[in-house]
Amino acid sequence: MLVHALIREDGTVGADELYTVANTLGMSDQQVRLCVKRLVTEGRFTHEGRGRKAQLHATADTTRALAPNADFLRHAFQQDAGLAPWDGVWHLAAFAVPESARTSRDALRETLVHLGGAPLQGGLYVCANAWEPYVEEAAHRLGAHGALTLLTTTDLRKGDTRDPVELTRRLWPLQEIADRYHRLTRITQPRLARLTGPAGLSPSALLTIAVELAAELTRAMEPDPLLPPQLLPQPWPGTQARELVARCWAALHEREGGAAHPVLFRLYADTRVDRR
Repeated sequence: MLVHALIREDGTVGADELYTVANTLGMSDQQVRLCVKRLVTEGRFTHEGRGRKAQLHATADTTRALAPNADFLRHAFQQDAGLAPWDGVWHLAAFAVPESARTSRDALRETLVHLGGAPLQGGLYVCANAWEPYVEEAAHRLGAHGALTLLTTTDLRKGDTRDPVELTRRLWPLQEIADRYHRLTRITQPRLARLTGPAGLSPSALLTIAVELAAELTRAMEPDPLLPPQLLPQPWPGTQARELVARCWAALHEREGGAAHPVLFRLYADTRVDRR
């Protein structure tokens, strides 16, 4: 998360900046070196130079992987602003991948859950959002597209339950998701106070706050299926937590300076525009 958060617009990560922020967050140089070595071995970055003068270069796959997360974040802010109301349509995906392709099957199952799906029964998942492009991309990538069936319905029943709000309560762990947003709120509030207070903050301090916020927002949002507000208990803690994060990012955007900004700055700046 730290390395990804520091990717600049040109796809590079400066080692000096990386070590400085990592140290501020309580990480050792050895931890950073091991992380960088693993990322390079996995093909996510290339490495040029030595020590704190080195630079990491994000590969095309790494840069591309950031795009879906940006899409989901924008969608969440649109929901919070009442700009993405639910149309009453449930989106379903079913697959029957043989045991001989267990790895692809397991990866597809994990992807469906990551995209906000909930299991209805073996091999059948439901989502409240239009997830088809993401599901198909994953199925193609995993070599399982031929085993995938997609459909939509406005008449979903599980046993005797057909009320959408009650179905939502039964299918997704709403309390667990809400608890993550309560944590995000607790962590964001003191950082917002620092960012909007009179004290000056160094560039490394601003980057550190940005990384902390991004990590906690990711922790809260990755397991969040981004259910439409019409299906959630109100007030929903995710709305308040994201509003606080947006205010933090507005303050960060006003304070930061320099030319080579992390992509993270642009991503959050874009979501602020979408919320207006």
